[in-house]
Amino acid sequence: MKIALLDYGAGNLHSLAKAVERCGAEPVVTADWSVALSRDGLVLPGVGAFGAAVAALPADAAPVRERLAAGYPCLGICLGMQLLCETSEEGEGQGIGFFRGRVRRLGTSRVPHMGWNTVSHCPDPLFAGLTEPVVYFANSYVCEIDEDAAICSWTDYGDGPRPSAVRKGRTWGVQFHPEKSSEQGLTMIRNFVREAGR
Repeated sequence: MKIALLDYGAGNLHSLAKAVERCGAEPVVTADWSVALSRDGLVLPGVGAFGAAVAALPADAAPVRERLAAGYPCLGICLGMQLLCETSEEGEGQGIGFFRGRVRRLGTSRVPHMGWNTVSHCPDPLFAGLTEPVVYFANSYVCEIDEDAAICSWTDYGDGPRPSAVRKGRTWGVQFHPEKSSEQGLTMIRNFVREAGR
């Protein structure tokens, strides 16, 4: 199993690569979209700013959307989840647009939202073996998804529940960092690797 980790000049690539290795797959770090879309699955890492990361996207993201719609496994983590949306208040440019929705700044008194928080989820392969995981967040922005059916978990950031994981087909986005979330996070990465191998 080879899992591509997209390198857009930021992101938590080292710890993410180690987590993918621990979960039984070989990480392939690349900035080349032809490579990123030709392995067994793709991870869009977290950490960084939307505007800078968008610069690493193809000028025309339609082929990426088509590949994901055809069933290519993808996991977007934190910023990676936000890149799967259309636009963001954080910066200019267009995301991949696989999920209909936009990224908004958190409306809470404490921004950024840092630390551990609970994820309440519906049945989904990404959460197999987990009941109500407590995972690590580091975010100032959240996704507002226009596709209710795509939302598979929620987290209360202090202003009510917001989507913290989404799924459409074999593409997932998570607002938290599974690679920094101890064994529960590794379980999610392991579940993604397993799904990518089907």
